[in-house]
Amino acid sequence: MAKYILLVDSKDEKGLIYKITGVLYNQGLNIISNNEFVEEEEENFFMRSEFTGEVNINAIITQLRDVLSKESNIKLIEQRKKRIIILVTKEHHCLGDLLIKNEYNEINAEILAVVSNYPDLESLVSKFKIPFYYVSHLDKEREVHEKEILEILNTFDPNYLVLAKYMRILTPSFVSLFENRIINIHHSFLPAFTGVNPYEQAFKRGVKIIGATSHFVTEQLDEGPIIIQEIINVDHKYRIKDMEQAGREVEIIALSKALKLVFEDRVFISNNKTIIFE
Repeated sequence: MAKYILLVDSKDEKGLIYKITGVLYNQGLNIISNNEFVEEEEENFFMRSEFTGEVNINAIITQLRDVLSKESNIKLIEQRKKRIIILVTKEHHCLGDLLIKNEYNEINAEILAVVSNYPDLESLVSKFKIPFYYVSHLDKEREVHEKEILEILNTFDPNYLVLAKYMRILTPSFVSLFENRIINIHHSFLPAFTGVNPYEQAFKRGVKIIGATSHFVTEQLDEGPIIIQEIINVDHKYRIKDMEQAGREVEIIALSKALKLVFEDRVFISNNKTIIFE
């Protein structure tokens, strides 16, 4: 039997849980789990419900709109694999992890294709029989390069784009086409160690932790809502190459955790931060 997920966010008021679960009960649905949270500062209410049964989506949404405020956001989703496209440059570690998880059905997603601005990772992707598209950015305006990528994306109609160490800054116009549907991973030295060779900078400063942040992409570079942050402890015995390896490992962990949460519809975006029901 199909499983459904209901996501509701609205201004907080008395009786919201009763009203929402009452609609599901009246439809004869079996609630498997409920999660609720009230953001007291903004007086916002968030609720995620999983349920099974014979679902009439239009009837449920209509009844919910009758009992909730007009400003409420309501999303009813049949749980199924998300359709994703991965964008990469030359680094293989995050891509390789996702390809293996996809091969063994360990993520709630289907990798439709991999797109890169370099040909380096084609041999890796081909081992998994997934389409690989090389779209060079050399000697092209950024808008021209993105238009070529969009032509590929439009043939697949993905639910999400995953930037698995894609080392190109996306234009605001591109990002706007996939609002809250682009997920990025980067090292958490930003903004302390920006530019080239962040691990060399970190080594010289004697850092004691190495981290990674996975977040939604917005028009403001690296300032989108954070999904997951992970760290690994390091010490004076770590050489630069050891720090780089630790950085790759923590990036894999952070991106994998973030994608699991997003692909299972456990993430709300509230202003520029996330509400997550694990």
